Amino acid sequence: MGAVVEDFRASIGRVMMPLRLTERSAANLKVLCLGAHSDDIEIGCGGTILHIAGQYPGAEFRWVVFNATDTREAEARRAASLFAGSAIRELCLKSFPDGFMPYVGAEVKGVFESLKAWPSPDLILCPWRNDAHQDHRLVSELTCNTFRNHLILEYEIPKYDGDLGRPNLFVPLEPALYQKKIGYLLEAFESQRAKRWFEESTFLSLMRLRGMECNASSGHAEAFHCRKLVLGNVTEQALRQRPNQSPTE
Repeated sequence: MGAVVEDFRASIGRVMMPLRLTERSAANLKVLCLGAHSDDIEIGCGGTILHIAGQYPGAEFRWVVFNATDTREAEARRAASLFAGSAIRELCLKSFPDGFMPYVGAEVKGVFESLKAWPSPDLILCPWRNDAHQDHRLVSELTCNTFRNHLILEYEIPKYDGDLGRPNLFVPLEPALYQKKIGYLLEAFESQRAKRWFEESTFLSLMRLRGMECNASSGHAEAFHCRKLVLGNVTEQALRQRPNQSPTE
């Protein structure tokens, strides 16, 4: 019994084995960021974007927001500049109606089809498939429908509906990064600051919860839902396959 207790105590200090990009992948990492509305990307994965931009200087970001009009368009441009800066290669801001995207789904799907002309992304960041907001769910559904042979991480957005799930992939964030994320959010999206939920404590609380769940050394993290992750060497057949082609096509 004593040995079991000692093994348990020793295991407490262990850190879960991390997964890191290979040098080949990191050298020219292509990240596609998708958001239904201005501020979705930044709330859901702003810290992760800052982490990638800092750790992989050669990373390229392509940014798509499906509802960014008037003041929100200017805010979306400002936020993309703050979070990704000169690493932005494409910035696509659309004006689909807020809350009504499922009813113009064919037009939204057309935008997704046009994204196939862009360089094939190594990583895609999009909303969670079970998000309570209908626009978020549509963007998630079309992401997985369009990019079926890609690594997709679905981010979470806190809201009144209380739809937080049980994510299975975590990105620990150092204090400088999660504080910068919150600072950029409050700076870029001034039009949202009147909303009771759009405040530092909301964003910090969720990152603290996820940091606890993954035992982050800083105590803070962002979390994602990963539908499918392939471990191991990429086959020559996969390398020859068209970048945005589905394995079943």
